[in-house]
Amino acid sequence: MASPYLVSIAQLVRDSPSTLDLAFEAPFDEPREFTPRGPAETDVDPDALVRVVLRLESFPGGLRARGTLRVPWRGVCRRCSKVVDGEAVANVSERFVARRGPEDDLAYVYEPDEVDLAPLVHDAIFLELPLAPLCRGDCQGLCPYCGIDRNEATCDCRPPSDLRWATLDGLRIADESDESNAE
Repeated sequence: MASPYLVSIAQLVRDSPSTLDLAFEAPFDEPREFTPRGPAETDVDPDALVRVVLRLESFPGGLRARGTLRVPWRGVCRRCSKVVDGEAVANVSERFVARRGPEDDLAYVYEPDEVDLAPLVHDAIFLELPLAPLCRGDCQGLCPYCGIDRNEATCDCRPPSDLRWATLDGLRIADESDESNAE
């Protein structure tokens, strides 16, 4: 079975300049070429459907791919450790060339009759995944002393006092307002 990311471009390249609009959904990693990340890392399920909406534009010497990629991801909130689901949205504008030259080190390479969009899709999606997601913007996180989820309950925990600084606890500095009243 051919990959849905393989697109025939023979006519597109032959009739340069021309365009080809693409819109399809495909599994993120059907051949299972990526090792799943750990449970505490943000990742995309291999079977998650990527929504691809691209326009391929041919020009002398190559192709340009512009459009949007969308895929659901799953991670762990960096403050409270709850599972977080989200959607990665990547806006892409990349070049494809038939042969890579010295000035084309950032371009993708295409075959004479087809282009494989999978490397472009994977690169763009991985760059959009959040490194440390939040379940919500005002997440209070976990109490570092008792471990209670501060979003759901409160606690009276206080940090333990550091004996090295205990002598300074009794030190009080006068306020400027106290000094002006004394005059």
